[in-house]
Amino acid sequence: MTAITIAIVDDHPLFREGVSRSLSEIEDFVVVGEGASADDAATLVAAQKPDVVLLDVSMPGGGIEAISEIVVRSPETKVLMLTASEEIDPLVAALRRGAAGYVIKGIGSRGLAEAIRIVVGGARYISPTMRAKAEKSLLDRPPSLTRRETEVMELVAEGLSNKHIALRLNRREKTIKHHMTEILSKLGASNRTEAAIKWRQLA
Repeated sequence: MTAITIAIVDDHPLFREGVSRSLSEIEDFVVVGEGASADDAATLVAAQKPDVVLLDVSMPGGGIEAISEIVVRSPETKVLMLTASEEIDPLVAALRRGAAGYVIKGIGSRGLAEAIRIVVGGARYISPTMRAKAEKSLLDRPPSLTRRETEVMELVAEGLSNKHIALRLNRREKTIKHHMTEILSKLGASNRTEAAIKWRQLA
């Protein structure tokens, strides 16, 4: 049986330790690291490349903000968000950035284990109490690009490479690559061409 490796990042030690202990008792689950902030999440994921990272929405540095960095550092790692809130906006933002799942903290250890297995298997998991609202919201709301991301997409649509976009906008190529990662995630596109097509449809 292949072990599922898990990192847990939450700024509440008692909750984090409880989750870690519960998951460690499951035969094929291995907790490979714990943290308390967005910076910890990025460091852990880069070092351990876990199958799943459990990420608190409201931790220091912002759980949602951490998703993009995690996706860049370890594309194979599935991000499963943890929150006590049932507000829809953070859920939509997390899914648009690339989270594979969204779990309300009242879930039991058996339910959390099931959610982990679902996202590792390649499917999306959303807590049942939020699933219908999330699906409706994702259908109703077009993805929102920042002003800079819009500038980048305008140049992508012209056929410019990251290098030439960086020169045009007087930015580093690495910065443009980061913007492109955000854009692909928000638009649900797998490459630049698909992103350009979707962006034109929304314009």
